Amino acid sequence: MNYTLITGASAGIGEVFAKQLAQQGNNLILTARRKDKLDALASELSSKYQVKVETLAADLATPTGSTEIEKQISHAGWKVNGLINNAGFGDRGDFTELSLERQLQMIQLNVTTLVELTHRLLPNIRQQKQAFIINVASTAAFQAGPKMAIYYATKAFVLSFSEALHEELKDQNIMVSALCPGATASEFASEANMTDTKLFKAGAMTPENVVKKALKKKNKAIVITGWKNVFGVWSGKLSPRFVTRKLAGWLQA
Repeated sequence: MNYTLITGASAGIGEVFAKQLAQQGNNLILTARRKDKLDALASELSSKYQVKVETLAADLATPTGSTEIEKQISHAGWKVNGLINNAGFGDRGDFTELSLERQLQMIQLNVTTLVELTHRLLPNIRQQKQAFIINVASTAAFQAGPKMAIYYATKAFVLSFSEALHEELKDQNIMVSALCPGATASEFASEANMTDTKLFKAGAMTPENVVKKALKKKNKAIVITGWKNVFGVWSGKLSPRFVTRKLAGWLQA
C-alpha cells in the first residue's frame, strides 16, 4: 500500500491537495501542527472516499520536525510514492522591522525542512512506482521582493532546487515539480498580513484550481497556475531586474 505525504495539510492548498488526491483514490499521510484539524480531515476523507489516511502532528518549523516525520514513517513501514512539500509561510514588512526569529523560522520551514524531508524520504520514494514530488514554490520565486525579502528568497531556492531535482531524478522515474501559484485565496494571505495588498485586491485563484493544475501537470518541472501569472512571469523575464523588483514592492503595498 502506497501513501502520499502532504505537509501543511490542515488548511489551504495542503487541505485541497488531500481532498483531491483522496477523491482519486490515493492513501494519504497528513502532517501539520494542528492534530485536531488533521484528524477531522482524515475522518472525513477516509469515510467519504474509502482510502487510508494517517495523521502525524509535527512542527516542521523546528529543526527536529522532519526527523520526527521520517522516523514515524519508517517505524510504521509505510511506503511513500508521493511527497508534497506544501508547508510554508510568509510575512510582510521591512526586513529590519520583522522579527529575526520569525524570519529564521521561515527559512527553516520553507527551505531547510523541505530539503531535509526530501532527502530523508527519497530512499523510500525511490523504491515505489509512479513516484512524484511536488514542491510548493510561488511566482515570488522569479524576482526579488521588497517588503517580503526572505519569503521571496526562500521560494527562489525552492524553484531552483526543484528544477535541479527534476533533471537528476527523471531517469529514476521520479517526477519532480515546482508549483508556482500567484495570489491564492487561502489562510496564507491573512497569516502573511497580505489581504490588503494590491496583489490580493487584484484577485486570487481558488486553491481548488491551483491544486487541480498541479496534479495534472506534475510531470512538468515548473507549473505556473493562471494565465495572469504565466503572463506576469514571462513578461518579467523580458524586463530588467530593477523593474521587476520595484513592481513586486509596489504590489506588496
